[in-house]
Amino acid sequence: MPKFNIISQFLKDISFESPNVPELFFKQDSGQAKIEINLDINIKGAENNLFMVDLITKVHSKLDADNKTIFMIDATYTGMVQYEEKDEEVKKKTLLIDVPTLLFPSVRALVTRLTAESGFPAFVMQPVDFADLYEQRQNAAKQASQKPANQ
Repeated sequence: MPKFNIISQFLKDISFESPNVPELFFKQDSGQAKIEINLDINIKGAENNLFMVDLITKVHSKLDADNKTIFMIDATYTGMVQYEEKDEEVKKKTLLIDVPTLLFPSVRALVTRLTAESGFPAFVMQPVDFADLYEQRQNAAKQASQKPANQ
């Protein structure tokens, strides 16, 4: 694994909404919940080989029966990384795979605590394979670039 230093990591932005409380707490049969999770990574370069890596996490829980929102979480958790690497492909993979892998446990703990503190059962996100996610996005980008343009 290439050498880099996470100088600092911090919660940059967070939003928690539960628009249908308290009525959800009084429903006898709320049905099953479905949860959508979206992860994105944003990288900003700075001077002196410093990079800001934002792990953007969106969790949306809805009732399956009537599609009512249970809760929504939007969080941006950031790592300030010092990294000297000349090879752009190695740098890209490190910033999109290795750094988010180290930031994710903090995001996971945050989501678990927020849901527990909100009165709902604690939601524990499953671990994420950022290398697999990277490969999926690379393959999708290749396929999109190979499609002929509409005339």
